[in-house]
Amino acid sequence: MTDKKTERSKTEDGKRRWKGPSAADAERAREKTFNTKKKIKKGGITKKSSRAWIERQLNDPYVRRAQEAGWRARAAYKLLDLDEKFGLLKNTQRVVDLGCAPGSWTQVLMQRGAHYVVGIDLLPVEPIAGAHLIEGDVNDPEAMKEMMSALQGKPTLVLSDMAAATTGHKQTDHIRTVQLAEMAVQFAINNLEIGGNFCTKVFQGGAQGDLKALMDENFADVRYWKPPSSRAGSPEMFAVALGFKQTKKR
Repeated sequence: MTDKKTERSKTEDGKRRWKGPSAADAERAREKTFNTKKKIKKGGITKKSSRAWIERQLNDPYVRRAQEAGWRARAAYKLLDLDEKFGLLKNTQRVVDLGCAPGSWTQVLMQRGAHYVVGIDLLPVEPIAGAHLIEGDVNDPEAMKEMMSALQGKPTLVLSDMAAATTGHKQTDHIRTVQLAEMAVQFAINNLEIGGNFCTKVFQGGAQGDLKALMDENFADVRYWKPPSSRAGSPEMFAVALGFKQTKKR
C-alpha cells in the first residue's frame, strides 16, 4: 500500500491553499506523448486497433489540454464538467475517490480545495500532494480501516470512475460496469455523512434499473448526465446522487 503525504502550501493568513498539477506532471505528460509519436512513426506499434486508439488519443483535444495543464488524464475534465453542472466539489470536506488511477480526479479534488482526500485503486498511483493513496481493494477490511482513518470522519463525497476491462461485447461490458457502480453506491450508502453526495460512472443501457431505484431510495435527488468532455461515441454517462438520507438499510 502507498501512504504519501507532502506539505500543503499556506498563505500568510494560515489557511490552506491547494496547488494545481505541477510542472513535473505536465512535463511527464508531454514526454510520454512525444515518445508515443516516435513509436508510431517508426512502426513500433503494429497492431491496427492499438495504432487507431493511440492516434485517436493524440488527436483528442481534451488529451492535449490535459497534457498542457498537467492533469494525468483527460478524465479530469469530466469531473470539472460535473462540478460545474452540479456543484459536486463545493465546500467539500472529505472525499473518497474509488478507482482513482492514474489520479486525475484526485488532482482535481486537491486543486479545488478538498480538505481530506483518499484515493484507492488496485493499481499503483504516483503520489499526489496532500492526498492519501491506497493500493488495494475497497472490499478489504484493512484498506477500509485505513481509508476511514485518513479521512478523519465520514466522507461528504464519494466518487467512482471505475470501469471493468472491456470485452468488446457491449452488453457484457455494460453489466460489468453496472456491477461496479452498484458496489460503489453501496459503499456510499454504508459510509456517507448525512447530506453527502455521490457520483459514479455508468454505461447507457437497460441493466441499471435496480441501481437507480437504490439511489432514489437513499438520496434526495438523482440525475444522469453525459459531460461534454465524454467522447461522443462512448456509452458512458454519470449518475449523480445528491443529498444522502438516513435510511433503515444503513
